[in-house]
Amino acid sequence: MKYGPIQQAMQATGADACLLSSNVNIYYLTGQVFAGFVYLPAEGDAIWFVQRPAGITAPQAVYIRKPEDIPGLLLSGGLPLPNHLLLEADQITHNEFLRLEAVFHPRQTGNATPLLRQARMLKTPEEIAQMRLSARRHAAVYQQIPSLFREGMTDLDLQYEIENRMRQKGSIGVFRTFGSNMDIFMGSVLTGDNAATPSPFDFALGGGGPNPFLPIGANGTPVRQGQTVMVDMAGNFTAYLTDMTRVYAYGALPDYAYEAHQLSIDMNKRFLLEGKPGVACSEIYNWSVEKVEAAGFKKNFMGITQQAKFVGHGLGLEINEPPVLMQRSKEVLQAGMTIAYEPKFVFPGVGAVGIENTYLVTETGVEKLTVFTEDIIPL
Repeated sequence: MKYGPIQQAMQATGADACLLSSNVNIYYLTGQVFAGFVYLPAEGDAIWFVQRPAGITAPQAVYIRKPEDIPGLLLSGGLPLPNHLLLEADQITHNEFLRLEAVFHPRQTGNATPLLRQARMLKTPEEIAQMRLSARRHAAVYQQIPSLFREGMTDLDLQYEIENRMRQKGSIGVFRTFGSNMDIFMGSVLTGDNAATPSPFDFALGGGGPNPFLPIGANGTPVRQGQTVMVDMAGNFTAYLTDMTRVYAYGALPDYAYEAHQLSIDMNKRFLLEGKPGVACSEIYNWSVEKVEAAGFKKNFMGITQQAKFVGHGLGLEINEPPVLMQRSKEVLQAGMTIAYEPKFVFPGVGAVGIENTYLVTETGVEKLTVFTEDIIPL
């Protein structure tokens, strides 16, 4: 049961209950999205306080008009009101937080968001099965990309075709990111010097984007001879995401681009061999940087003018879950984590190279979920 790890963490903090209202956490605990709240006590079963839609018949569902109805319903059901209540402080507005505090009047209020993100970090067999399905469909679309390319296309033209194929394969379309100001649509296609364009968003690479309102990814750059097209689209064919990057090339590239790309492949092979429970995320980041420095590509690693300070991240219901593979991370790999590892390089006049794969951490090592050719693919 998914309640168990959350309730154990709540008990460790002394919290009596948590009240969740974000779509991602409601889905995690209920398998569906509704407007309302999931009330999870430190012991016992959760109660779904539903506002919309009509027609939910689960035995734990109770319809309410507003959150102010909840305390009376708890008391009438013989449940005490919480003295120490956790709310999603990192996901709801300040006014919502104050309103819910006023509804319950707890002696202490805490933040449920880190606790839920930690619980979601370790995947169940059912969640892993959904990620495997996403990975297979993800690879099937990437295999079709060369057939979608036509001479004279821009990066946006190609992205539209890729998005169409992804939707035909069952992509949900929208995928979730954690944090404010992290908007992106279906993923990123970067060609030529647009790969070096900094973005305000904390993704591995940027891109100017199609509009100042969405300043990331493809921006209408023509796909030219001697340049790469890096495709980093989200595999959201189920609620659980996979992340995979592959590089396509229109014509021959300079030797150093192939060299750097092979370095990324080799780094992924090392992650596959050395990743196992107990390995520190900071250790993975440090040896990645050391490998890049030894090869002479430090100035091109994870961007040029703006370089990302991580080489990978967890993912699941959101594209950016813990842990993060960065120097200051305190996390270690644990069985059940799903990790996207993405060493990438950017070269002026050429574009981006490097791969990204999604891996499952098992009891004995890591397993690659996104199985697809890793060499640069000609267009």
